[in-house]
Amino acid sequence: MKFRDGMWLTAEGVQVEYAEEVYDIAETEKGLSLLCPTRKIFSRGDTLNRSTLTVDVEAACDGVISVETTHWAGAVNKGPHFDLFPDGRPSIEHKVSKGDKGTTLSAGSLSATVAGDDHTFDIRFHSTDGSKHLTSLLGRSVGLAYTPAPSNPLQTGDMRDFKHYIFTQTTLGVGESVHGLGERFGAYNKVGQSVALWNADGGTSSDQAYKNVSFWLSSRGYGIFIDTPEKVDLEIGSERCSRVQTSVEGQRLKWYIIYGPTPKEVLGRYSVLTGRPSKVPSWSYGLWLSTSFTTNYDEATVKSFLEGMKERDTPVDVFHYDCFWMKAFTWTDFVFDSERFPDPKAQIARLKSSGLVKKVCVWINPYIAQHGAAFKHAAEKGYLLKRKNGEVWQWDLWQAGMGLVDFTNPEAVKWYVSCLNGLFDQGVDAIKTDFGERIPTLDVEWHDKSVDPHKMHNYYAFIWNKTVYEALQARYGTTEAVLFARSATAGTQRFPLVWGGDCESTPEAMAESVRGGLGLGLCGYAFWSNDIGGFEGSPAPWIYKRWVAFGLLCSHSRLHGSNSYRVPWTIDSDSTEEEGCSRTLARWTALKTRLMPYLFAQAGRAVREGLPLSLRAMCLEFPDDPTAWFLDRQFMVGESLLAAPVFDESGEVEFYLPRGTWTSFFTNQTRDGPGWFREKHGFGSLPLYVRENTVLVLGKPGVKGAVYDYAADVEVCLYQVREGASAELVDGEGEVLGTLRVGTDGGLEGQELLKGAWTKNDGGRHVEESYMKTIEWL
Repeated sequence: MKFRDGMWLTAEGVQVEYAEEVYDIAETEKGLSLLCPTRKIFSRGDTLNRSTLTVDVEAACDGVISVETTHWAGAVNKGPHFDLFPDGRPSIEHKVSKGDKGTTLSAGSLSATVAGDDHTFDIRFHSTDGSKHLTSLLGRSVGLAYTPAPSNPLQTGDMRDFKHYIFTQTTLGVGESVHGLGERFGAYNKVGQSVALWNADGGTSSDQAYKNVSFWLSSRGYGIFIDTPEKVDLEIGSERCSRVQTSVEGQRLKWYIIYGPTPKEVLGRYSVLTGRPSKVPSWSYGLWLSTSFTTNYDEATVKSFLEGMKERDTPVDVFHYDCFWMKAFTWTDFVFDSERFPDPKAQIARLKSSGLVKKVCVWINPYIAQHGAAFKHAAEKGYLLKRKNGEVWQWDLWQAGMGLVDFTNPEAVKWYVSCLNGLFDQGVDAIKTDFGERIPTLDVEWHDKSVDPHKMHNYYAFIWNKTVYEALQARYGTTEAVLFARSATAGTQRFPLVWGGDCESTPEAMAESVRGGLGLGLCGYAFWSNDIGGFEGSPAPWIYKRWVAFGLLCSHSRLHGSNSYRVPWTIDSDSTEEEGCSRTLARWTALKTRLMPYLFAQAGRAVREGLPLSLRAMCLEFPDDPTAWFLDRQFMVGESLLAAPVFDESGEVEFYLPRGTWTSFFTNQTRDGPGWFREKHGFGSLPLYVRENTVLVLGKPGVKGAVYDYAADVEVCLYQVREGASAELVDGEGEVLGTLRVGTDGGLEGQELLKGAWTKNDGGRHVEESYMKTIEWL
């Protein structure tokens, strides 16, 4: 939201008051409390008829400082509030010191200095050792605003006709870029954008987002987490070019500044604050196949799909039943359509026993349709959100007469979990939690009267996914739970995993999805997926095959569409050519399967450190390379593999390699970075490069499915290694078995961990000569 009309004028209908000086500094239990009048105080008379802002600057933990700005402290601070420090708050002994530059609060490696000059407002955030300036709150950077502008101060005695805002403006340095703020599909660098953090079902081709996360990462070595689930408006160099403005409607605004100095360290500290991602089981990394959305299917269709995939040498680890496993007009009532699935428990058991699939997932949402079996019971028991007059809140958008489960009601949570347990009893292993964005804020009253409906809008995604995830954990174990969620907010990374929502079947939409995955990964989400081939429309064969290559290099991979199937033989009339859809899918599925020893080990590190597995933004691995902060068409898979999807029908692709020697995964040819390169690829490859000094462990060629022994019969591939290069070996549960390491003599230490007929290749992996014919360096 913009409060000004350019540099000199206030926006029409708005009154703005700024903190003009720090009048008083009081030391508190955790830091400093600053009294900041909205005019400079030169005499006692200046203290009258004037608003003040209180800015509390406190040490949260090492490298993290909170800043809370308050106008009227008597305003009730309703919930819900983010569940911060879920694993416990680290101890911190803050330090307050006074010197020539002012009063400084230090929280380990991060400090904030309040300038000591009279009649100034100046707060600088910097590394405690003084080596790095991060950002500042300077003159006219903290304030309050009214709209409409009151013509007389007496009018503010009745605030019912006014909106009140608090805002802060942190400085942007020259060349500084800003990233994150959830899964956003527009420009990767947010500088110059206006961003509203408000969950919405807008698809991937709009400025709306399913997953709004109130955290952004700066290229200068810090991040900002805004501590409220309510709507937040940001003007990122878009109102004042040299500042990031954060505003909320209300009387207080709190955010945390998080110091790295590296972006990985920023995310590590952010994950301490909001929660680390949880582990997901090895089977979830395999290929997921969906029925698609409005397609016509029954038990015979499902079986034919899985048999067709097996015949085409593509194992499916998870089969997903989308919406129409329930009858039309009944979603979500947790009841299989008896005409199409007369005995779902037996059917699911048959699928698993046949070996066609390991696990089964079903679609649900938090909406309860009036015509479904669940509505009457839920309404009578008070499990659904109500209007202020006591009636059940309903509308006809999406499902006729649908209500919304009120997860602030503990009894509603118990009931919902019992419905989920009914699905688990029938053999369901995973849940796709769709929707959850269109949460009403007007004329509603939650069971928990202490919550603010506007704050519940974004926060609903957290409590709903938490309910389902914990139900899965209770049934299957703490590390076996898997969601496939669309809506999210800060902290929802604790309940993996998520996918990118509704994208079109176009190369532009694939690029949108890449940008969305990169941004969400920079908010601490380790695991991310998308609809291979695009959701809306029917993909052309070339788009499908290029998307297959991209999708199988994401942490999780799912074939899913809207009104058309995504099994490969329906895309290109069942072509049997080597570069047809079926063979392309088989090759990329096999590649991901072979990568599982590497992927699963990297996933463990991602969970421990709060990092994305894939898509991992280039800046996380190469923060000192300025180009890395602007790369939005490529990504890292873990720390050692670089992937660049192909977006052009010709197969031509341009990509960037940072400094070092990089080896093509497909040909073992090397390139030296930094620099931009162009290649042309067939459908069985893309620019996939291995970082120098990498020990890459691959599964045995021909292994089927994502679950196998990751230490047996493996191929250990060495890429320009030096002494100390290493790779962790993990078992099927993700537990570390030990480390393979290059010793002083160039030999491989830790060989006793390996089993079976394993091999070692010193110059990269054993490659197939066929790739030499389909990859052209331009």
